[in-house]
Amino acid sequence: MAEPIISISGVRGVVGETLGPEFVVRYAAALGRWTGGGPVVLGYDGRVSGPMLVDAAKAGLVSAGCRVLYAGVAATPTIGVLVTEHGAAAGLQVSASHNPIEWNGLKPFGPFGGVLNAEQGGRLLAKFRDAAKPSRPWGELGRFDVLKNPGSVHIDRIVGRVDVEAVGGRAPHVVLDCCHGAGAVATPRLLEKLGCRMTRVGWPPNGRFERDPEPLAKNLAATCAVVRDSDADVGFVQDPDADRLAVIDGDGRYIGEELTLALVLDELLPEIETPVVVNGSTSRVNADVAARHGRAFHRSAVGEANVVAKMREVGSKLGGEGNGGVIDLRIGPVRDSLFGIAVILQGLARRGGSLAEWVATLPSYAIVKQKFPCDRTRLDAVLDAVTAKFADGAAARGDGLRVDWPDRWVQVRASNTEPVVRVIAEAPQETEAAALAAAAGEIVTAVGGPVGV
Repeated sequence: MAEPIISISGVRGVVGETLGPEFVVRYAAALGRWTGGGPVVLGYDGRVSGPMLVDAAKAGLVSAGCRVLYAGVAATPTIGVLVTEHGAAAGLQVSASHNPIEWNGLKPFGPFGGVLNAEQGGRLLAKFRDAAKPSRPWGELGRFDVLKNPGSVHIDRIVGRVDVEAVGGRAPHVVLDCCHGAGAVATPRLLEKLGCRMTRVGWPPNGRFERDPEPLAKNLAATCAVVRDSDADVGFVQDPDADRLAVIDGDGRYIGEELTLALVLDELLPEIETPVVVNGSTSRVNADVAARHGRAFHRSAVGEANVVAKMREVGSKLGGEGNGGVIDLRIGPVRDSLFGIAVILQGLARRGGSLAEWVATLPSYAIVKQKFPCDRTRLDAVLDAVTAKFADGAAARGDGLRVDWPDRWVQVRASNTEPVVRVIAEAPQETEAAALAAAAGEIVTAVGGPVGV
């Protein structure tokens, strides 16, 4: 079996082709050795292959002497919260996030409750690649404990940060689409505590996706119709591991993932004195919202660990990514769709009116995201060619290439989770963003080509 995609932030592969239980045992044992046999929180996102791979992870961790704290089907941000709540040495989520049903993966957490940074991930991979992989002797093996009500700590942290009375006073009608993933476990309990009425879509959390699980507009026509036809106030769509959040207004219009963070910032920044951090692929609407409220704004490299590292560097409490990932370090250093839901509901309750009316007060941009096969050995040549093509813009290398103009930008970078190059462009109008992305994509195809991906 060929190896899955392995990076410092984790593993993704196709079950039965590039990812199987043997690999998971080895990886989990390496994580256990990385912790020195400390306690590890373990969960999964509800995928069909999850129970098999969780059992393999359990075996690897116990072989390394770890006490496994098992959360069962749980949202990825819940795993991060549990790591800090139990003082664990690490966490491991069995999840492929938004990837199709045949995929699964492994996402390790450090003792601070967030994903590993480059140095930590490098040390973990060194443990994994180490030829000597001894199991502990029988008397030093770990044990397996099942956590009771694992989502309750996460819910309580969120409820303690929002105006429950205001939300309950409005009693909003929410359509919640969990795509048969882990969000179906804790999110309904959160909505109940907030006093919401609820219509469920994508139930139960059995991993049997009825559509492409990535919460993009093209995949959510049916959910948008449910929101519109049920006279709901808002629709929330989570990816299978519930770290990403897309929003639908009461008219059934897809608001998307890019505005998720902007709505949260617009609600919280008047009350929280903090800089804001987003990655280099995230809409500039967040910079505009930060400026509206007089808050400093910073960009990091793409990747949850990079955003969190920059947040800590500049003393930020709030940040995130344009994929619907909201991070509040007061809850945990992980993208958290449940927190995003609670804050947006608070904003609706306090403002009155509709979500569409709130969105209309935000600056408007169109963002286009595309991906192209590209030979990784030709990536530098691709970036050189894109720089030459857009010589009138301000080009910055580091996380791939980003070129900025006063009212638009384009980024070209290799994906960390798929064997593709991503092209992201933003401009005031969708036609302008699409043309910018297409011009960059033509260069990726012409110079990079699909060979040797």
